[in-house]
Amino acid sequence: MKQGAKLTVLAASLAVAAAFGSTVALAQAKKADTPATKGGEQFFPVLSYRTGAYAPNGIPFANGFVDYLKLVNARDGGINGVKITWEECETGYATDRGVECYERLKGKGTHGATAFHPLSTGITFAVTDKSFVDKIPIITFGYGRADSVDGTVFGWNFPLGGTYWDAADMLVQHVGKKEGGLDRLKGKKIALVYHDSPYGKEPIALLQERAKMHGYELLLLPVTHPGVEQKATWLQVRQQRPDYVFLWGWGVMNSTSIKEAVATGYPREKMYGVWWSGAEPDVTPAGDGAKGYSSLVFLSPAGQGAVHKDIVKHVHDKGQATGNKEGFGEVLYNRGMVGAMMTVEAVKRAQIKHGKKPLKGEEVRWGLENMALDNAAIKRLGFEGFMTPISTTCVDHRGDSVAGIHTWDGKRWVIEKGTTLVADSTIIKPMIRASAEKYAGEKKLTRRDCAKEAG
Repeated sequence: MKQGAKLTVLAASLAVAAAFGSTVALAQAKKADTPATKGGEQFFPVLSYRTGAYAPNGIPFANGFVDYLKLVNARDGGINGVKITWEECETGYATDRGVECYERLKGKGTHGATAFHPLSTGITFAVTDKSFVDKIPIITFGYGRADSVDGTVFGWNFPLGGTYWDAADMLVQHVGKKEGGLDRLKGKKIALVYHDSPYGKEPIALLQERAKMHGYELLLLPVTHPGVEQKATWLQVRQQRPDYVFLWGWGVMNSTSIKEAVATGYPREKMYGVWWSGAEPDVTPAGDGAKGYSSLVFLSPAGQGAVHKDIVKHVHDKGQATGNKEGFGEVLYNRGMVGAMMTVEAVKRAQIKHGKKPLKGEEVRWGLENMALDNAAIKRLGFEGFMTPISTTCVDHRGDSVAGIHTWDGKRWVIEKGTTLVADSTIIKPMIRASAEKYAGEKKLTRRDCAKEAG
């Protein structure tokens, strides 16, 4: 493709992305419209991206996240009487801008930032070193550093619910089952079409380890940011004819991959995305061509439940919604809600130890390390059917990791019944320990003694 044509494609893609963000004013940093309580507020920084190639995915997540904070204030009067305040900072999914937002927001509010959701593995890598000094939790549910499960080394990172090593392992298990057993993967080809960034590279180590075990050939096909030019990638897919394609994309890259699969003639039934490549903005641009495409789903399938009714009553009907109702109840809106809810619940949990008052990020960490969201709590909060239980410790900053598979039928996501995927800890735990040991050595860190801290 000639340079001029590439620029035309990019411009068109960015225009489509901008259309998703009809509320342009929200692209700028936005302060909460909630007053601080007498003793201070619980400040939530919101790193978002409502502009650019990643806006179709960033907008619904941010809307769900902020709407849930508004719900807690309107319905509950805050967190045990402590009002929540927040401020958005536009990162554009760029690591340097994410770091700038982190630095600008970490000291906001009367007690500083509660916790950060970078919503970017690149930003996560960049601010992890800072967390040891700033003592502010970094919540990366379903993304970030896979080795940060180890809380004895990564004291401030919380990859709640799953990592990319978990996701990659689950996908290998799933296609192995489809073939009749993992031993049947010998001689097969699995292609990883991935965003050429820390995010896309994270699953490679696990997929290589599984390839050694089962004898499949792993094809690594990187896609350059932002992912609108993939002709060369899918030419390789056509030439190599992999048995399966794992898609590790974000933003316009996902829908572009599906469109290219259609153009190439690659069966969508053989394509499986990570849980960040399985939302409505990823499939709707491809029209009927997306039928049969599947992805992992965890922490928030599409749909509406009790919590959505509360948001309609206390937020939407009051004219306080962050965006319009487009996207309400879709995968990424729901995932944004779950992210906010888990953070609020961590604050509640930390208040058990530190008192019902505004807390510093350093104090909130205790709540994140003692997370106890069982099925009863999930139902009470209105999230039944939208997440599985999570229980964390000082040592284990991930908690339980369970996922399923959902498939796009042309109009909606359909969850594959009877499919419960759990990563193989016998493979992943040694990888986590080795990687965490390497990081600790490079940074000259001493492992935390969790037993001593508990005492």
